Amino acid sequence: MSIDLPSEKYPVPQLPDIPEYTVNVRDYGAAGDGMSLCTPAIQAALDACAAAGGGKVVIPAGIWRTGPLTLRSRINLHLERGALVQFDSDYRLYPLVPSHFEGNAGWRCQAPLDGDGLSDVAITGEGIFDGGGEGWRPVKRFKMTAQQWKALIDSGGALDEAGEIWWPSRDALEGEAYCQALRAKGETAREAYLPARPYLRPTLLSLRSCVRVLLEGPTFQNSPAWCLHPLACEEVTIRKVQVRNPWYSQNGDGLDLESCTNALVEHCTFDVGDDAICLKSGKDEEGRRVGLPCRYVTVRHCTVYHGHGGVVIGSEMSGGVNAVRVSDCVFNGTDIGLRFKSARGRGGVVEDIVMENILMKDIVHEGVSFHLFYAGVEGSEGSDEEVYPVTEETPCFRNITLKNIVVSGAATALLVNGLPELPLADLAVYGLRAVSRRGILLRHADGILLDDIALKAQETPALMTHKCHNVKIRNSEGLAGMAGLAGMDA
Repeated sequence: MSIDLPSEKYPVPQLPDIPEYTVNVRDYGAAGDGMSLCTPAIQAALDACAAAGGGKVVIPAGIWRTGPLTLRSRINLHLERGALVQFDSDYRLYPLVPSHFEGNAGWRCQAPLDGDGLSDVAITGEGIFDGGGEGWRPVKRFKMTAQQWKALIDSGGALDEAGEIWWPSRDALEGEAYCQALRAKGETAREAYLPARPYLRPTLLSLRSCVRVLLEGPTFQNSPAWCLHPLACEEVTIRKVQVRNPWYSQNGDGLDLESCTNALVEHCTFDVGDDAICLKSGKDEEGRRVGLPCRYVTVRHCTVYHGHGGVVIGSEMSGGVNAVRVSDCVFNGTDIGLRFKSARGRGGVVEDIVMENILMKDIVHEGVSFHLFYAGVEGSEGSDEEVYPVTEETPCFRNITLKNIVVSGAATALLVNGLPELPLADLAVYGLRAVSRRGILLRHADGILLDDIALKAQETPALMTHKCHNVKIRNSEGLAGMAGLAGMDA
């Protein structure tokens, strides 16, 4: 077995080309008093600047209450220090638009920051965009203290029959069943879904099929669902932004790069309620049919606090994810550090992935997790031994390199849960240093290199393998032979 360590880096994405022309939203009648609804004025400033050929639209210090905004090409929406754009959570302000969420096409409320088919678009500055997520999101009881749960119920809203999930309204609570019934009978008309608007919560930022995108500087927080969602975009740069969602926020992802080409994410901070930095490419048959991979992505110098995963690939990866480089990141208190997840039925290929120089502290579950039996349960290690035929629905993970990974506290240092019919292939791990309850667990893998590994695991043996082939251990005192001690075949 021979696994080479790739080292190539990808070209820096092109930045937007935006003219040196400036307008101020105050000049169009917007008032930053926290009371006035500024949607028409801010939209007028965006439209006028675009009509003039493009430029910078400035939102100065103040509290700017607004509904959704439609971005334009060749525009830089610039939020000055001290500015807070507060998106109102009144669902009546948000029309239903064609959208994608969790790999499925359908109607959803328009994103507060929305753009489709744009070129040269930027959002910059030092202010804050607040998505008003508390007016949209359900909350699970087990994530609240008794006092918090009582305050939530006392605020209004509605509880499900079991009394375990709170919704902001009865319409939002009933929206899921309503939409499921419409989809079951093949209903696609926009008007049919209008009663479910309180349930069809948007992402804070949705950019679809855009070219040359820049997000630099602002804080994006409190999203109704995912926070930042570039879909099928090219030449994307995201740097020096802060992404914040409550830790309990349902579907509170930080950044979901879906089917994007040539993207750079650097010097960003995430503290969110679901996966922090996530690479996706569509789900199941629709994702395979569209066939738009997420590729040529660089993530570096980012910090993640709370999140279900620090950097994540999947589980919606049916169009493929490849040519990814992640380096020099810190995960402090995430549920899982580096996270790869999929399941039978997805299909797609994840390959040519290099992740190096990653520091992790106080990880709840796995420092590194490859889980091909993902079922939406955090930290789950469920698997089965049944062998299914390999088809286009079988996800494939291969040619992945991890280098210089430090895990200071985790339940498990490294977990591989491959599929019996198509094991995870060609994984090279160089320089893993981990303090954890359990060490390395390998199931259904073919072509594993463990080089210069140092584990301090509470449970022994530190390495366990099950139905793995071509496992090679180098320069790792104490690991060689441990698979045998576990009574499993390597």
